[in-house]
Amino acid sequence: MDNILDLTKDNIQQVVDASMQQLVVMVFWAQPQPQSVAMVQTLEQLAAQHAGRFVLAKVNCETELEIANYFRIQALPTTLVLDKGQPIDGFAGMQEVAQVNAMLEKHLPPLWQLQLEQAKALLALSQVSAEDLSTAAVLLKDAYSASNQAAEVSLVLADVYLMQGELAQAQLLLEQIGLADQDGYYQSLKAKLTLALDAADTPEIRDLQQKFEHNPQDLVLLLELCKALHSAHRDEEALAHLYSVLSKDLTAENGKVKQVFMEILTALGQGNSLANQYRRKLYTLLY
Repeated sequence: MDNILDLTKDNIQQVVDASMQQLVVMVFWAQPQPQSVAMVQTLEQLAAQHAGRFVLAKVNCETELEIANYFRIQALPTTLVLDKGQPIDGFAGMQEVAQVNAMLEKHLPPLWQLQLEQAKALLALSQVSAEDLSTAAVLLKDAYSASNQAAEVSLVLADVYLMQGELAQAQLLLEQIGLADQDGYYQSLKAKLTLALDAADTPEIRDLQQKFEHNPQDLVLLLELCKALHSAHRDEEALAHLYSVLSKDLTAENGKVKQVFMEILTALGQGNSLANQYRRKLYTLLY
């Protein structure tokens, strides 16, 4: 449903149904009244600013008098806030933007809840693309911070990390979930993580790890191990190994250690928190 619409007898039930899930603001107006037109413009401006946090339903009382009578509108403009099919707030006449905004903020859900729902909608698509996952991750990271790391956000973000193969990030989030929030969704994510970690622990990696333990000075072997870890989405381990060498010698193995380190950071992308963490560590070494 559009977040700004004209309310008529044909779509009123759809709007009432929408109010069960989302706040609806109804404005009753008429074209011949300048105050009515101005109030509609103010609410349209706020609806655009709030970006989907509420639905604005405009009722033209010249053509939809029956709806106005149903809500017992006695003066124009009149604004009503609808929640779960019932008016819970409102006012008659004109109001300044700041006054209307203050009223709305009493009833609107926090922005992070909207971001969480938007991310869930992306994940519910029949085919979730890499771009969808990236968009969902951005929304959830913002919601995670704004919600003071709410468990309901953490779980969905951990799910996205698992889909992206960011196992270390998913594991860190799941370890922070309190006992009270360890529901069925949490248990399913823990099971997914266990399976993903098992799959990432390949015979090739185990073999390289054993060889490197016996030859810790063999940087060629280390590079093979780190590339294999990266392929298995075990980037934190790979970067930790490489950084340990770079912290002692930035030109190790004729610059190849730094080259592989930078290649992994580039592959993770600019928005990746792990990559950002290790970029800062590298800059500390450089400067």
